[in-house]
Amino acid sequence: MIKTRLTQGKIPVLAWTDEIEASARDQLKRMANLPVVHGHIAVMPDVHTGRGATVGSVIPTRGAIIPAAVGVDIGCGMCAVRTTLRASALPESLREVRARIERAVPVGFDMHSGRRARARAASAVEPGLRRILDKHPGIENRKARQRDAWARQLGTLGGGNHFIELCLDESDRVWVMLHSGSRGIGNRIGQYFIDRAREAIARSGVQLPDRDLAYLVEGSGLFVDYWEALNWAQVYAARNREEMLELVLDAMARCLPRFELEDAAINCHHNYSAIETHDGSEMYITRKGAIRAGAGELGIIPGSMGARSYIVRGLGNRKSFCSCAHGAGRRMSRSAARRRYSRDDLVAQTEGIECRKDPAVIDEIPAAYKDIDTVMENQLDLVETVATLKQVVCVKG
Repeated sequence: MIKTRLTQGKIPVLAWTDEIEASARDQLKRMANLPVVHGHIAVMPDVHTGRGATVGSVIPTRGAIIPAAVGVDIGCGMCAVRTTLRASALPESLREVRARIERAVPVGFDMHSGRRARARAASAVEPGLRRILDKHPGIENRKARQRDAWARQLGTLGGGNHFIELCLDESDRVWVMLHSGSRGIGNRIGQYFIDRAREAIARSGVQLPDRDLAYLVEGSGLFVDYWEALNWAQVYAARNREEMLELVLDAMARCLPRFELEDAAINCHHNYSAIETHDGSEMYITRKGAIRAGAGELGIIPGSMGARSYIVRGLGNRKSFCSCAHGAGRRMSRSAARRRYSRDDLVAQTEGIECRKDPAVIDEIPAAYKDIDTVMENQLDLVETVATLKQVVCVKG
């Protein structure tokens, strides 16, 4: 249910929570004063301050798109699939399962060693990238070009809040769930066009409430090129998750009883932009930390690594632009979490989960995130729950 209405901007901001930190409110008000934003901004219950734009916001624009609202982790999202495995088939210790997954999928800054480690997937997306780089060679730095990093990172996890998990649902069925995006090349594309948008706005003389909200005007050469690069990165991100899922399933097959997949995998973005029609009007919908929840559409809403996650079905709520939350949402910054919590806290909060428990991942401690059940209660008019998942293995980037 809509709990908060902010009206200080050119258009209203409708929020599915009354817990919005002051800095996020300020960000949303600045966004609502942009001339290209249309109708209203929808704010999801996992909202928090973000870089460039507020995480948990759904931003409709006409005649323009805001690169920083999409962000630099273009196409970041989730993938999940249910297997025929049951909890009873899992070994008492899951350490070997985690170790095999970590060996199969490079994490953090690591990447596959072969130049074409995932050759089939890389060859499918390479022509599109080459067209983009021919126009804008500055997207790739020299080091990345020399190493073909984009190809070697296909099928890799990355760092931060990205993860791979094995989960159990209410019937003790085993699910595989993972979270990642377009890796280094998506970051380069995002930052490159954020910079170009700032330059274009400066040349135009338009005064913005925040330089991060610089936009590209539809029909301009930069807009056309960004739209092409944005969509390429979104395809790359989805393919990256597909490749990782294949690697994870192969690693599981080497140490667990034989299993099959019960359904097709769910694969959904939560940092992206698309052309959609709402209330009879075609517009650009940018979801910054939100997923599409059209009527009947399946989605994934993860909690922290010590909390429940949810497989959901969208209800097609028009006020939210058919959207819902993308996760629990941070309740404190990474630096604040590191200052406040210790390794002992991390061990206690991830009891029963096979995962890293070292100081390097304290910033991902469950207490740094909002309560996922409260997030779900606040969006009962946006989605319905299909399955509730609890982690038993978590691989962090």
